[in-house]
Amino acid sequence: MAGSSHGHTPAAWTGVIIAFIGFCVSGAFIVMAQPVGFWAGLVIVALGGVAGWIMRSMGLGMPKAHTAPVRVVAPATPEPVGAES
Repeated sequence: MAGSSHGHTPAAWTGVIIAFIGFCVSGAFIVMAQPVGFWAGLVIVALGGVAGWIMRSMGLGMPKAHTAPVRVVAPATPEPVGAES
């Protein structure tokens, strides 16, 4: 995917950073054996997804035009030299 700008938007970065913080919170509370903190961390992870989605709907994500699949057309092959019908 060289040359792709997939995920390099403020919406993507914000969502991932918030989710990463949530994973860290959950991991810390697992080690401390505190289930309430673990679930609070998972709520933070979900909030990261919601924040990214809201920012994308505000126009801070990748535009819809860039998400369309690219159709590749093979070039026409030339006829061999000297071939007559």
